[in-house]
Amino acid sequence: MQKNLKIKNSELGRKNIAEFKEADKIPILIILDNIRSLHNIGSVFRTSDAFLIEKIYLCGITATPPHKNIHKTALGATETVDWEYKKDTLALVKELQSTQVDVIAVEQAEGSVSLENLEISSLKRTAFVFGNEVKGVAQEVVSGSDKVVEIPQYGTKHSLNIATSAGIVIWEAFCKYAKTSL
Repeated sequence: MQKNLKIKNSELGRKNIAEFKEADKIPILIILDNIRSLHNIGSVFRTSDAFLIEKIYLCGITATPPHKNIHKTALGATETVDWEYKKDTLALVKELQSTQVDVIAVEQAEGSVSLENLEISSLKRTAFVFGNEVKGVAQEVVSGSDKVVEIPQYGTKHSLNIATSAGIVIWEAFCKYAKTSL
C-alpha cells in the first residue's frame, strides 16, 4: 500500500485569476528597493500570490512585468498580485506612512527587532521593504522606516537571498495575521 501520495495540480482547488482578484487579502504590502535580479522579483511575486499579499511596489531600478525572466519564476503571479512602479523608495515610504501604514525595513541594523519578536497589528496595514542584493535596503529608507526587523541567522553567513528573505518574512507575517484575523 502506498502512502503519502502526491496530490495532482487539478486536485489542489487553486483560485483562478478572477477568484484571486476578488479574494480578501492580508494587509501586507511588499516594497522592493532596487532589486537587480529578475528571478528574485519573480519569486517575490510567486510567494506573494501564495499568501494573498495585497500589493507589491517595485522601486528604483527594480524591473517591472512583463518580462520573460520575471515570468519564468513568477509563473503567472504577475497577473494576480497587484503591483505598481514607484521611482523613489523613500518618497513611497513617506506616502504610505501618511496613510497610517507601518513601514518595516528588513535589514541588519542597530535597534532591529528579531523577526520572531515582531508584533503586527491585525488592524493596520504593514509594508515590508526588501533591499538590493549587494547593498541591502538604502540607509535613508532604513532610517525613514517605522521599524527594522532582522531575520535571525546562526551560521557563518550573515545574509540571505532577497527572495528567501521575502519568503521567510511573508510567511511569518501571514502566520501573525492568521492568528488574529483569519
